[in-house]
Formats: sequence, structure tokens, C-alpha cells
Amino acid sequence: MTDTLRNLASTIKARRSANPETSYVAQLNHRGLDKILSKVGEEATEVILAAKGSLDSPDQKAALVGEMADLWFHCLVLLERAEIDYNDVLQELERREGTSGIEEKRARAPENH
Repeated sequence: MTDTLRNLASTIKARRSANPETSYVAQLNHRGLDKILSKVGEEATEVILAAKGSLDSPDQKAALVGEMADLWFHCLVLLERAEIDYNDVLQELERREGTSGIEEKRARAPENH
């Protein structure tokens, strides 16, 4: 999976400054941060809606997978816009591995809750 994320992140980085008429990634970046944030929010909402029935049928599970892929893609576009390497997110997940979510949340500074 890391190869897939690495390849996708590399493609997004290469297309960030491409022609907006021929590249969706360039188009999003050309339209600005607010457009990228809007797409992340839209895709997150679509994930939630797809998940509402995801356990009921294979078609709904496939819809959830598709929407999650869209969300991850747009999150990678946002990370590239913010000049954050996706590996930083993976490292943060690794850092949290084996830690109870409740403990991890308690360890955060009060202003991050």
C-alpha cells in the first residue's frame, strides 16, 4: 500500500502546477485552498452517507470503498498544498500504535481537544 500512496502522492505533486485545463489536481490548486477544503468536506460527507448502509450489501460496501478512495485522494491533495509529506501522517499513526485512543486523547494539550 505504501507504494500506492507514494505513487499517488508523487503524481499529485507533479500535477500541482500543471495546466488546470488538463489536470484535475492543478484545477483544484488553481481554485485555491478553500476549494480543496470544500472537496475534502464533501468527500467526508459522502463517506459518511455510504457508510450508513455499508454492512447491508456488497454494493454498499463497494460504494464505501470508492468514497473512501475519493476522500484519501483529496486529503493527499490537501497535504501537498500544505507541503506536508504523507509519510508524516503515517509516522504519526505509527507513533500512536499500541496506545489506547482514550490515553492518546488525554495526553494532548487541553487546547487540542
